[in-house]
Amino acid sequence: MKAIYTSPIDWLENRVRILDQSRLPDEEAYLELEDYLDVASAITELKIRGAPAIGVAGGYGVALGALKIESAQKNDFLKKLDVVMATIAATRPTAHNLFWAIQRMRKAAEGIDDVDRIKSALVDEAVKIHAQEREATYTLSQFGAELIRDGDTVLVHCNAGPLATAGYGTALGIILFAIEQGKKIKVMATETRPVLQGARITAWELKKAGVPVTLIVDSAAGYFMQRGEINCVIVGADRVAANGDTANKIGTYTLAVLAKENKVPFYVAAPTSTIDPALASGKQVPIEQRKPEEVTHIRGVPIALEGVAVQNPAFDVTPHRYITAIITEKGITKAPFGEGIGG
Repeated sequence: MKAIYTSPIDWLENRVRILDQSRLPDEEAYLELEDYLDVASAITELKIRGAPAIGVAGGYGVALGALKIESAQKNDFLKKLDVVMATIAATRPTAHNLFWAIQRMRKAAEGIDDVDRIKSALVDEAVKIHAQEREATYTLSQFGAELIRDGDTVLVHCNAGPLATAGYGTALGIILFAIEQGKKIKVMATETRPVLQGARITAWELKKAGVPVTLIVDSAAGYFMQRGEINCVIVGADRVAANGDTANKIGTYTLAVLAKENKVPFYVAAPTSTIDPALASGKQVPIEQRKPEEVTHIRGVPIALEGVAVQNPAFDVTPHRYITAIITEKGITKAPFGEGIGG
């Protein structure tokens, strides 16, 4: 199998380099960002995307902002740092990894009096977050591969590969690890409207890795499940509540219901940084509402009547009763989830 790993984000001492995922698959272009505001914009504009990768980007964005704060007095420095963190936090409200990373950065600044030492500690923490997320996705991929049989056809939705995780991948990582074990796996990837992460990114990653992949429209998933052509569904996650309810890219809930109806196992793969133990259920998950143009246009080309009303939720919540198992770097938790999956 060909190497799939393309790092979506790297720390270059005093700047961040990201692969601009909004240009894929036409162009593999990298941006070097020196200001936290540019990192915030890159997250909002989906130039860097996927919950684990967003968390990594958020950590690096806070570190960049800290390096440029001109203040020798700790209290003043921390006030300005709070502005940086608030700006980063406002970019994508659903992805828990972002808030998990920001909280870690906040804790890294505590208990240090010297401003220069705080700055160094923040850079170190951001690099550590990246390394730990990379390791977590590799480990969960090993666990998840146990659920994949030789000859399976796996349905995936949105993009949950290396580009979404700044590591090995979650849903795609499991598939890749199963293939490394010698299993012959085929993948069906939904196009994932409205911004086509499946068509533009998942298909690109899998083709690059030499993995057999077939692209389908979102609404065709039930057709293939009903015909017995899908053996399991694996998706990533942007936030998992304590009871196992899972927020993921819009359309995931539909797939989970279809999978249940057709007796197809439905798996969620995510590092524990995605789990929000403070939320009792998915009803409390904040759902990001994105701009109408993502629905009415494709890459700037209008496809709908001008002025038509649009609703564009970026995510939906799949109740835990539809989920067969949740896979993290700590192992596989199978339904029923009982007291919850914890953090």
